[in-house]
Amino acid sequence: MEYPLVRMRRYRKSEAVRDLVAEVRLSPDDLIYPIFVREDGKTGEIPSMPGQRYQSVESAVELVGELLDRGLRAFILFGIPREKDPEGRVAADQEGVVQRTVRALKEEYGDEIVVITDVCLCQYTTHGHCGVVDEETGRVLNDPTVERLVEVALSHAEAGADVVAPSDMMDGRVKAIREALESEGFEDVLIMAYSAKYHSAFYGPFRDAAESAPRFGDRSTYQMDPRCLRQALRELELDAREGADILMVKPAMPYLDVVREARRRFDLPIAAYQVSGEYAMIKAAAERGYVEYEAAVLESLVCIKRAGADLILTYFAPEVVEWLE
Repeated sequence: MEYPLVRMRRYRKSEAVRDLVAEVRLSPDDLIYPIFVREDGKTGEIPSMPGQRYQSVESAVELVGELLDRGLRAFILFGIPREKDPEGRVAADQEGVVQRTVRALKEEYGDEIVVITDVCLCQYTTHGHCGVVDEETGRVLNDPTVERLVEVALSHAEAGADVVAPSDMMDGRVKAIREALESEGFEDVLIMAYSAKYHSAFYGPFRDAAESAPRFGDRSTYQMDPRCLRQALRELELDAREGADILMVKPAMPYLDVVREARRRFDLPIAAYQVSGEYAMIKAAAERGYVEYEAAVLESLVCIKRAGADLILTYFAPEVVEWLE
């Protein structure tokens, strides 16, 4: 049938009709909120990410309680230590800032919340790279880094993390972490793998916030080339085969084609990270009056979900759950 028997505008005649036939719906359960926790206890707004704040262990517990009351239940923790070393050994310290925050959150809220931990070394190394570096060549070494990441993941699991999320893009780390979790009795801990993490220009505000910018070179030798899709699908497949429970694409909006292909090819939950640069751009455009803030935020998240993401990591989460109410 064709026009005039078919009139597509019938589906759009009112808000009630549009809601009735909507193909994608946002829910608080779709969202994961990133939290930056400082070991030095300093709190306050993050300059590069307006509206986001540093937390102490104590204020993070309070914040999560407030957000839980609004319906937000999943959180990913990023730690900012007092001290760093060349190999990021402090990242696996059981008295580290992430480990203490995990214990405090689980003691207070138990299984009411999902605590996810970022497993990487960039915030903990003096050079800012995501792994152990060869001092002579400056090359990030894959296998020694994987050994360190296993230690970090186990320390998070021992603290009570529900999900560990390796974000380093080293080869083989998902398998190594899965085997270690199984052997140490943490078979119920999920792995959310940053499987297709691109070498992106959109990470700048996060690197300022997390004090993790590389002191030399860049991360192009281990993060993915933005020109590649087929490589991303291989990365996703490898992580799935190695034991990942959730596959992630990062960033989100510039890589919706990757999200779509991931959804088509894999039965695992697909996560997408709406990264700091995406957040900052919408914030800046709204502040200048170029876009309507709430509408732009919700549209961006709907597009990510429509592409196929089951889970969205986003700094907008606290505001979105209020709007959804």
